[in-house]
Formats: sequence, C-alpha cells, structure tokens
Amino acid sequence: MDIRPNHTIYINNLNEKINKEELKKSLYAIFSQFGQILDIVAYKTLKMRGQAFIIFKEISSATNAMRTMQGFPFYDKPMHINYSKTDSDMIAKLKGTFQERPKRVRQPKPVQTEDKKAKKLKNTGEVGATNNSATAEQPPNQILFLTNLPEETNEMMLSMLFNQFPGFKEVRLVPNRHDIAFVEFATELQSGAAREALQGFKITPTHAMKISFAKK
Repeated sequence: MDIRPNHTIYINNLNEKINKEELKKSLYAIFSQFGQILDIVAYKTLKMRGQAFIIFKEISSATNAMRTMQGFPFYDKPMHINYSKTDSDMIAKLKGTFQERPKRVRQPKPVQTEDKKAKKLKNTGEVGATNNSATAEQPPNQILFLTNLPEETNEMMLSMLFNQFPGFKEVRLVPNRHDIAFVEFATELQSGAAREALQGFKITPTHAMKISFAKK
C-alpha cells in the first residue's frame, strides 16, 4: 500500500560511514533547492544508521525532492526515498494534531542552528580576510573556480549543488581534469553567495571542495 504524500521524506541506503553532522549539512545542501526545510533528523544509533528524515514546509517540496533525487548517487550510494509513514512532530504541532509520545525524545534545535549559521556568516569576513592575504584571492566576479573535486565529479552533480542558488547559469568542466571546474552565475553577488554557502562542502568524505573566484 502506498504511503500518502506528506511533508516528511524518509531516506535510507545512506553511507553509514559519514559523520551525522556532515550528513545533515550535505543533505541540506542538495535538498534545500526544492523548498524550505524545517528540520533534518538523523541518528547515530546502530538501528537507525544510514537513514534520515527531511521535513519540508510544503508537501509539494517533499514530492519534487522525492521524484528528482530518487536513486541519486550520494556519497557513492544511490538514495532510496519514500514519504514518511507519519507526520513529524514539528508538522503535527503546526497542524494542531500533535500528541506527546513519552518514550520518544526529539531534539530539533532550529533556533540554535540559525544562531550558529549567523555566527558563521559573521566569522567568514575575518576568515576570508586571512585567507585572502595568504593566497592572493582574485577579485569577486560572476565565475567561480572549483578545486579539489573527486574523480567521480560530473556536470549533473555540480549543477544539482549550485542550481539551488539564484542566478546560476552553467557548470563548465575542464577536459582531462576531473579535479577542477568552473561555475558561472549572472552576477558577482550571486556567485559570492554560492561560494560562501558551499565553501568546504564535501562531495565525498575525503574531498572538501575549495571555491575561489576565477581569474578574469
């Protein structure tokens, strides 16, 4: 029997070696293009390892995400995606149908997450300044230069990551070089926002993507 569409999608067959926080960050990066995400729940326990729940604000976002990302190779394993069997506590509270389940402990921390994000954005100014002086950073422009990409990187994978940002135009791979690529945006402000959000993003556990502005 099919599970009826709802706000929460259930994903399994995830790579169990990935750290929980890294997993949540990576899931957010590729699923936020489908709509506002209220929470991502993943567990470290043996029983729940390799699984996650993503809670969207709109059912249509969950539906699009499930259709588009079904079987997507994420950390070398194809994702299996279904609707969750029941509404998450967060959605139940919004609907007014929430009932306490004493044995189940939830730890959604949306406020803290936002605080951390705000601090991170504040700090990037200082960090960026330090890095700039050390590596002679190129002036901002609409083309990003990506380095330290893994061998299995392809155009679709990079497009999926970057097209969630406004102004995305195209990905250009370099023939015979799997480790570098260019991503073009309409304006330097838009490319800067994408650079800040995805700097250090791990496409695989061993490759943290490095993003700088391309030479003009």
